[in-house]
Amino acid sequence: MEWLADEVIEGGGEASVWLARPGSAAQERALATRMQEAVSAEYRSVLDDAQAALAAASAERKRTLARLRRELRRIARRDYFPSSERERAAAAVDALAEDVERLAA
Repeated sequence: MEWLADEVIEGGGEASVWLARPGSAAQERALATRMQEAVSAEYRSVLDDAQAALAAASAERKRTLARLRRELRRIARRDYFPSSERERAAAAVDALAEDVERLAA
């Protein structure tokens, strides 16, 4: 988050970064689980969108591919506890990219 605070300050604003610690190991595990579940749901959405794009008209695939690549980068910035959904979503986007390249050739 420090990079974001730096950008805000460079833009003329004010920013602070606060650090916190969970009160117990159980709270830490629960927080990590919630974060992983939220990010996993986003990866599943990317996976579903990539699979749907493979069935869509070819003109839509290229735009969808660009959007899904941006979405993967956005999600990865908050993905501190990687799961199998990350790899599955990336593989689905890669498959869509291969299909777009094949159709363009």
